[in-house]
Amino acid sequence: MVTRDDVAKRAGVSVAVVSYVINNKNVVKEATRRKVLQAIEELGYNPNLTARSLKTKKTNQLGVLFNNIGNSFETGIALGLEQKARQYGQSLIFQTYSAEEEDSLRTIFMGRADALILLGQSLKPETVAHFAKTGVSLFSIMTPAEPNEAVPFADIDWRAAYVELIGHLTELGHVRIGFMCNRMRELHHQVRYTQFRRALAEHGLAFEEDWLMEGNYGTLESTYDAVSAYLSEGKELPFTAIVCANDLMAIGVLSACRDHGIAVPERLSVASSEDILMASHTTPTLTTIHYPRREIGYKAIETIVTGIRDGVPITGFTTDYSLMLRESTSRAPA
Repeated sequence: MVTRDDVAKRAGVSVAVVSYVINNKNVVKEATRRKVLQAIEELGYNPNLTARSLKTKKTNQLGVLFNNIGNSFETGIALGLEQKARQYGQSLIFQTYSAEEEDSLRTIFMGRADALILLGQSLKPETVAHFAKTGVSLFSIMTPAEPNEAVPFADIDWRAAYVELIGHLTELGHVRIGFMCNRMRELHHQVRYTQFRRALAEHGLAFEEDWLMEGNYGTLESTYDAVSAYLSEGKELPFTAIVCANDLMAIGVLSACRDHGIAVPERLSVASSEDILMASHTTPTLTTIHYPRREIGYKAIETIVTGIRDGVPITGFTTDYSLMLRESTSRAPA
């Protein structure tokens, strides 16, 4: 069985230094930390987490709650989380979130994680209180639809992003702009819809209720079905441009328009909100708001691990975005 002595010899350091790295002590130079972590990986050393957690009250593990593990936007965030967590000697436990099974989270993460990273989910107040009582920190990447002061969060400034995006559309002559989002009101898409409406108001633009289109769970397939059903009824689109809450939904709109003879962007301009890799490979390529997925994952891990290590409150932050102008938006039809 591989021991800490073996790791120390491989890395050329003392056993004490190996222990400092394993326990995430901030007393080891980064170059030395990397050597120790590399030795641990090469030797397949597996420290006794249970025994260590009893002594230090820390597991060096973080939970991550997905909404849809097949969503490339969430996967991009997870890659950033994982890369930075590895540098800090942290392990990640991934779990798909279901509102109906929320109570099971208490058991799943009991004694297994020092913090739980949400991807925009709004946990019940009693769930938040439980984790606070048991010393598990909570942090959300994306603003929850139902914020809780005990759950700091990181996000871009969606109001500013939509003000800029709508400004682009109005310069092209669009004044009737629809929105496509998830019909689940408790999910983070509701935050984006709210900020979209505020941005419209800042531009002095009206919004009619029938300009809101919805799909289930924010998926490409549900969006395609919703738009196809609408167009199959022979209805005229009441807007000349539509903004989608995520890129998968925007791609669903593009596909439905293609199959029903709606030219994009000549008849309908389509814009979106995430900039997953696929957005630059659609036909036409997708105008969208770039969300820095890996970077926000990096900073989230740094914020959480540093807060836990130093015993200071974990605080949220806002990160930069950029507007990616591509082929799916053009001048409004006459």
